[in-house]
Amino acid sequence: MSQNFARFIFGATLLFFCAFFLWPILQILKGGFIDADGHLTFAYLGSLLTDPLYLGGLANSFGLALTTTILALLLAVPLALVTDRFLFPGKSLLSALILVPLVLPPFVGAIGLKQILGQYGALNALIIELGLRPSGWTFDWLAANQFLGIALVNAFSLYPIIYLNAVAALANLDPAMNEAAANLGCTGWRRFCKITLPLIKSGLFAGGTIVFIWAFTDLGVALIFDYSRLTAVQIFYGLKDMSGNPFPYALVAVMLFSSVTFYALGKGLFGRDHYAMMAKATTLGGPTALSRGRAWLCTLFFSTVTAFALLPHLGVILVAFSSDWYATVVPTQLTFHNFELALGHPLTVPAIANSLKYASISTIIDLILGLLLAYVIVRSKIAGRQVLDFLAMLPLAVPGLVLAFGYLAMSQEGKFFAFLNPTRDPTILLIIAYSVRRLPYVVRAAVAGFQQTSETLEEAAQNLGCPPLKAVAKITLPLITANLLAGGLLAFAFAMLEVSDSLVLAQKQIYYPITKAIYELFQLLGDGKLIASALGVWAMVFLGIALTGLTLLIGKKLGALFRV
Repeated sequence: MSQNFARFIFGATLLFFCAFFLWPILQILKGGFIDADGHLTFAYLGSLLTDPLYLGGLANSFGLALTTTILALLLAVPLALVTDRFLFPGKSLLSALILVPLVLPPFVGAIGLKQILGQYGALNALIIELGLRPSGWTFDWLAANQFLGIALVNAFSLYPIIYLNAVAALANLDPAMNEAAANLGCTGWRRFCKITLPLIKSGLFAGGTIVFIWAFTDLGVALIFDYSRLTAVQIFYGLKDMSGNPFPYALVAVMLFSSVTFYALGKGLFGRDHYAMMAKATTLGGPTALSRGRAWLCTLFFSTVTAFALLPHLGVILVAFSSDWYATVVPTQLTFHNFELALGHPLTVPAIANSLKYASISTIIDLILGLLLAYVIVRSKIAGRQVLDFLAMLPLAVPGLVLAFGYLAMSQEGKFFAFLNPTRDPTILLIIAYSVRRLPYVVRAAVAGFQQTSETLEEAAQNLGCPPLKAVAKITLPLITANLLAGGLLAFAFAMLEVSDSLVLAQKQIYYPITKAIYELFQLLGDGKLIASALGVWAMVFLGIALTGLTLLIGKKLGALFRV
């Protein structure tokens, strides 16, 4: 690739990020820190930070994100260690099932969990059936501690992200290091803390950062739980008055600053150290065979965590198949009628078509941009190419809710991007939002592909008279097809089930994507919850197929797509 073409890609991509990543953020900062006379002011921020309501929401959001991340780490790290080090019955099946929580947006899983743990849910019915409480007894487990309920839903939905990163990091360790420590008397917990943990902490940081920011800015689960004392929900309710009220802008600015600060702090504390290891393991290593009893204990541990993680999914599936589920352990009548309604309802059919359109176009954009960016980052020698890598990864550190709010702010009447106002037609903004949010997955997958493909192959083709671009198309591109398919498939799947952008930007029913349709259906009386669950099951099946394909394509390297 010529240096001029590389510079063109650099400039065009920089312009794209300035327009649709940095500019929305600047609009948020302008709305929160510039007064009506155009002067810098901190009055809005000061009022916000002295308001107990907003302060409480921010504290709850931080506590929720921290609790979720700790719970996810406690679930993911032991599972990753057991997977990496031991052989046990059902390992292949359980390792595949551990990815299942990713196939359902957390807020949809919250619908199923409410049915199980609600006042007239399955758990209370089971307690009565067992004779532990008299008939008619009720207790709302979720209302008793909504905060912990949201944290558990998020943790069980998101811990696979940390697990994938931990497994990928453990797979790269040289077994000789653990053996050397054992020979020096460092074993068990001490060896884990002294040797293993420092070597994999950058991988844990990569997954933990995504989980923390996701939970910190989560909107859907809190809305389903009707828990309004969170910053994300306060911002969502403030959208109705954003044209004349600076406080939503200031609140979003605080969320943005907090997210970036937490990311930078974690990066500084945990993400900077890199430990060099041998290019090839000096021993065979590999998982160790256990005694029969210990092996089955590993299976039981895996199965127990997976069973709890799949409870929300089970709840959604049972709701989707039920004609009515009230105060019984399982639905008394099963039916396929809800699935027929889900595919024939006037709200769902356009929503499915919309999501397919938005996700498909955004994925094509991501594949083109991701391929070009990765080539410039890995192959070119132009100055500043690492800036592209930084910008491409930055959307993982910036909350989707913040970007969605920024798109609304920059498209208000009288602004330069007013022609994109989502109150008229959100299609272009939704496609851009999906593209920006999921571009990191494609870039990271393509970069890995280029790094694993020797540049000498392209040079040999060029020495035989093949032009640089043709050499890439004929030689390199076929070799990295699996990487591109993996990144593109992940970008498409998660764009189909994007929550924050969909809830905020899709304001007219005709433009609703799947997730907005599920949320609106859930709020309807009558069959709304049943149809929403059936639509959630369809989405679950779709994303499950996508993740299965990803696992077959890149296996343990899947965690690298969640690196920041």
